[in-house]
Amino acid sequence: MSRGAYLMNLGLVSYGEAFELQRSLAGAVSQGAIPETVIFLEHPPVITVGRRTETDRELHIPENADVEIAETDRGGKSTFHGPGQLVCYPILDLANHGKDVKLYVRNLEEVLIRTLAASELEAQRIEGLTGVWMPPGGGQGPRKIASIGVHVSRWVTTHGYALNVDLDPAPFTEWITACGLEDAAFTTMAKELDRGITVEDVRSTAVGALADVFGLDFEELPADDGAGLWRQAIHTALAAR
Repeated sequence: MSRGAYLMNLGLVSYGEAFELQRSLAGAVSQGAIPETVIFLEHPPVITVGRRTETDRELHIPENADVEIAETDRGGKSTFHGPGQLVCYPILDLANHGKDVKLYVRNLEEVLIRTLAASELEAQRIEGLTGVWMPPGGGQGPRKIASIGVHVSRWVTTHGYALNVDLDPAPFTEWITACGLEDAAFTTMAKELDRGITVEDVRSTAVGALADVFGLDFEELPADDGAGLWRQAIHTALAAR
């Protein structure tokens, strides 16, 4: 049986603004003030630093790089976000989904595998690593195509996944030691398909895959500034409790 949930399809949103939105929504979901809510968006160029990031070892950003550095409360190491990457932030109550953080991460991987399969890309998990990878082939080893990093408080989730649709993967290896993986290769859907593809081409499939895996029935909220849940003070107050 599907559960009702809110869906927010946003455009390009700064990392800081999206982080505060997640906190606000998580407070409201935790208090039962609103249903579970999922956000899809893109970020301007930003390197996020997780709780386990070894900054001195992992960050080697060129002086002229136009990129923000943002600290975050998610698990994991450093990663890069930028336009051309579909970012999904599910604000879910795991009391409805098994109260199992490892299962939740595996389910996010399943969402990504199904999303990629719709474009005829057969992605896979790698034992001991988080995220989704393209398998070895054509003289190449495995290439990471999507990253996952989550935070769970009072069984309510924030953060989520980032799927590389069509962006320059160089920052993952040249600016940072992404996810703390020294020798990892990173790729995009466009590169694997050898054709152009946009975030908008992928978004509806990603929404459907997440709805199927987590049993959600979405009601889409307006994304205009000031509409829906974007600026409601009550949710900020709940998040501070």
